[in-house]
Amino acid sequence: MDDEDKIFDKFNKDLVEVQEERTSLDRAQQDLKRELHDLQKKLQLKRDESDSLQRKFKIEARIPVKAVKFVRELEREEGEEADDQVQSVFTVTQRPSFLLKGGQALITFEEEKVAEQILRLAKCSVACDKAKMDVKPYALSLDPSVKFEVHIQVSKKSVRFCNAPPTLPEERMRDRLELSFSRASRGGGEVEKLEYHKDTGSGRVTFLSTGVAENLVHRGKFCVDTGSDVVVDVLPLYEYQLRKFQTYSGAPRRTVLLGGIQALMDEEDLQDHLEIHFQKPSNYGGEVENIRYVPDGSLLTAFFSEDGKEKEA
Repeated sequence: MDDEDKIFDKFNKDLVEVQEERTSLDRAQQDLKRELHDLQKKLQLKRDESDSLQRKFKIEARIPVKAVKFVRELEREEGEEADDQVQSVFTVTQRPSFLLKGGQALITFEEEKVAEQILRLAKCSVACDKAKMDVKPYALSLDPSVKFEVHIQVSKKSVRFCNAPPTLPEERMRDRLELSFSRASRGGGEVEKLEYHKDTGSGRVTFLSTGVAENLVHRGKFCVDTGSDVVVDVLPLYEYQLRKFQTYSGAPRRTVLLGGIQALMDEEDLQDHLEIHFQKPSNYGGEVENIRYVPDGSLLTAFFSEDGKEKEA
């Protein structure tokens, strides 16, 4: 009977242990389910944030259809990895300008020959109601302008960061930065290389895959764990070159500068009288495309496009 009691006690003890182990496993399973649910919620929030950022930074533009002829394929430089960079070329053209002073006017005719006729005159007598005034025509002389190309290469794998003060020794600070940037839960990714300069609190980080850098740049901020959270600024990493720098100058052939204009009436009426005068063939004029008068005490900068038409600044 004693042996049976011992066997029964051992059985009960083993049964209790199994039940406790099962209860423990059930609790662990419930904890894992809750953790999975929380992670799924966080993942959905990150996806929503990503979709929002993509919508925010997308540009929608209607571009006219244009026939493009490809004449040759550009040779890729040795060691160049096009997939790791976004390359763009921008052409910057400075528009020629002229500073128009008080008592002056610019008048643009539809035909060059009309401007040539006016410039041959020593002066032009313009009737303003009961009064007359003499204005003098001048040929325009424009300052040289410039044109150049800006070639930009933006890295798709690397970003710059700043405002990361050395709150820890340099090596530990670098390790903390690399660890933080490698956390996918914070928007980072697997880090290939990280540089940190404690003197400036800045550096750069290169990821193994593309996409991480772009997302971080869109955010503009990143939280680094250095014992306490430090928010650093994230900036794109790019290089640029200026190429094909050119200077050019020219003179508008259809535009004439009028000087010596007296303020005999208000600005609008005086400009109308000037336009009427220079429209008449009897005054060696012709069809006026544009005219702008500047009254005394004022200044105006006129900009010229390639076809010689000026616009206000």
